[in-house]
Amino acid sequence: MHKKIMHKFAMYINHSMKKNSLYKGTLQNIILKLLSKEVKMYGYQITQRAKELTLGELEMTEGALYPLLHKLESDGMITSEIQKINGRDRKYYLLTEKGKKQQAEQETEMKSYLLNLQTIFNI
Repeated sequence: MHKKIMHKFAMYINHSMKKNSLYKGTLQNIILKLLSKEVKMYGYQITQRAKELTLGELEMTEGALYPLLHKLESDGMITSEIQKINGRDRKYYLLTEKGKKQQAEQETEMKSYLLNLQTIFNI
């Protein structure tokens, strides 16, 4: 590949990773919030909704998403169910009551955090 193209590609990857690193600590909050707005969602649907809502800023990878979904499920925050769609199994995730409570608490904390950041950066 041409050096100039490689350089642009490397800069794009680096820029994308920097953007996504800002979201890294809040992915669990984001997943729970998205699930709180829908009855149920499957993995790819979660990634696409996050990308859509952030106008492409957040590109959640499978490598980041599925370990978190498994952790949330083992912690009792979400549950899953398999449905056959067009002859293929699709795994949907749903919030449990425990997950709904956790999501509400996290949202309150996150809003306070964002308000404090806004105050600091608007000095």
